[in-house]
Amino acid sequence: MRTNESSQSAQPASAVSRREFLAASSAALLAGTLAPISSGAVESPIAPKLALNGGEKAVKQLSKLPIRWGEPERERLNAMLDQDSLFYWKGPQTTLLIERFKKVCPVKYVMPCSSGTAAMHIAVAAAGIGPGDEVITSPVTDIGTVIGVIYQQGVPVFADLGASTYNLDPAAVERRITPRTKAIIAVHLCGNPCDLRALKVIAAKHGLVLIEDAAQAWGAKYRGQPIGTIGHFACFSLQNSKHITCGDGGLVGSNDERFGPLLQKFGDKGFDRVKGGLFESFATNYRMSEPQAAVAAAQLERLEGIINKRARLGNLLTEKIAGLPGLLPHQVHPEDRCGYWFYFFRMQRSAFRCDRAEFVKALAAEGAEVSAGYIPVPLHRNPVFMKHSFFEGRWPVREFGLTTMDYSKHQTPEAEAILQTGIRVTIHEAMTEDYIGSVAEAIRKVARHYVA
Repeated sequence: MRTNESSQSAQPASAVSRREFLAASSAALLAGTLAPISSGAVESPIAPKLALNGGEKAVKQLSKLPIRWGEPERERLNAMLDQDSLFYWKGPQTTLLIERFKKVCPVKYVMPCSSGTAAMHIAVAAAGIGPGDEVITSPVTDIGTVIGVIYQQGVPVFADLGASTYNLDPAAVERRITPRTKAIIAVHLCGNPCDLRALKVIAAKHGLVLIEDAAQAWGAKYRGQPIGTIGHFACFSLQNSKHITCGDGGLVGSNDERFGPLLQKFGDKGFDRVKGGLFESFATNYRMSEPQAAVAAAQLERLEGIINKRARLGNLLTEKIAGLPGLLPHQVHPEDRCGYWFYFFRMQRSAFRCDRAEFVKALAAEGAEVSAGYIPVPLHRNPVFMKHSFFEGRWPVREFGLTTMDYSKHQTPEAEAILQTGIRVTIHEAMTEDYIGSVAEAIRKVARHYVA
């Protein structure tokens, strides 16, 4: 059996090569509405004093928080209160939610559920993942992406990422494939579509299932096609931090006749509510209630406006910081729509006279809403993976010889570097273009001050 470890050569986690920076920056300049460097990235003769050192702030206005719910949600909840039952099956609110979801993500089969994690577990179970089966995915994601894999006694395998897309590198995915590989989970990080065409070719070549983790990608489009309609499964989250929400919840959908009819029973204790009968499958209870469905259905009516605004603001920020020496903007394909759950750019440490912590501190002093990195370490660097202690300190599939996976030796150097050099910028639909322009000015100002 081939090894799970990538054969790619490791690179320093603290820096990105000059070639990669130049290549990714060139790609960013071609993306969507991006303009040449005349956007303001050219250095001025006299650099203004940093706010950190007593200068005037670049960002002079506070960003308002978006209004996330109101009369549309109240209307749906009032309708729900007139119902005799709040159970999901054929409930009016759940029915409406499914109907509206299909307009956003045109799939034949849909199961509303209790969370994005539940959506992922339903998909993995319906895909037939069992003991020892390997599922390749991103190391920069929430643990909810792989919880279902582990509970099905499958083995998460982490492939490396693109330097500025932050999504799976198809070449790295193919290097991870072994005879035990059964599926790929494509995580659309930040709402930026993965290279689904390349991943689908790989999946077809090796007979694998392609699952889209679109938890952060509501309203995103890949080459003009809605996210969730290209893979075998589409998994979305309605958790409170997502673009639209009902506090917590999720949806999983499929157009595939092999898997679609299985979604409902794998989210409802294995019971088939269409055919009835005895339990033929084993599953947990991930049902959504009518109050959740009522709020989520109302939220879906807001989605297009939210994503249109975020896409415009994120692309504008890229336009205004493209070409700055030592900075790598968020790379989005020109034919795709990114929903920018957040914006992420990287700094080349050797290009500046400061580390990332100082750079972020200076940006915050300018009034920009920024933070260092995203998650602290790649997912497999967390103690539960390093110790293989998923079930009370044990991992049965490893004990029984169904896998030789050792996460302490699992390497994803680009993912490590992304987390060590990335800077997260808050973007939401209540912000204005002028505000984003001032954030870009803060980035330019700080970059000019610290450039080596």
